[in-house]
Amino acid sequence: MGRGVPYPAIGTVVSVLAGYLAGSLPFGYWLVRIGKGVDIRTVGSGNMGASNVWRTYGTKYGIAVTLLDVAKGFVPAFLATMYVNELAGVLAGLAAMLGHARPLFLRFRKGGKMVATGGGAFLGVAPLPGLICLGVWITVFLITRYPSVASIVTAVAVVVLTIAFGEPWPVVAFACVAAVAVIVLHRANLKRLRAGTENRATLPFRRASGSGA
Repeated sequence: MGRGVPYPAIGTVVSVLAGYLAGSLPFGYWLVRIGKGVDIRTVGSGNMGASNVWRTYGTKYGIAVTLLDVAKGFVPAFLATMYVNELAGVLAGLAAMLGHARPLFLRFRKGGKMVATGGGAFLGVAPLPGLICLGVWITVFLITRYPSVASIVTAVAVVVLTIAFGEPWPVVAFACVAAVAVIVLHRANLKRLRAGTENRATLPFRRASGSGA
């Protein structure tokens, strides 16, 4: 529960603006541009999110972008929940997701698919279900090596867990909206999965195992 502020409406507006600005930080674009001299939007799936970075440039870049994208959703959602209320936390989280999808710092051009940022935001407003969902994502990803499959399965799990844990209505509504957004944004991935053309992410220990064989 939030501690409350003298003017919650103002606190909510500030939280939403801060969430959007945080979400607009294009870490996938910046890290690849700095480290590889490449615009991540011109390679792979053309997405600047962690999944495309991971598939294209490997674990080191993938993990770094994942953690940063999670953080930019978690921090504004958590702070707004703590110092304003749950609704402000949810709105800040949604604003961070919107910023990731249409980042201010890339002139509102197409960004990422909001999975890592949405996961961080959800962790900020509902820590226990969020941690369980993180475990779901990791488990499905390790089994399939498809970030898209892990993201879609986790999106469904988010809705189930928020209801099961009796979270406040803003959190349940957030889970439903985020789940629909994630699934819609993965339409192309679903088509590639059906066609058998979706690329798997590389894992270091599997690469080592394959080299040894």
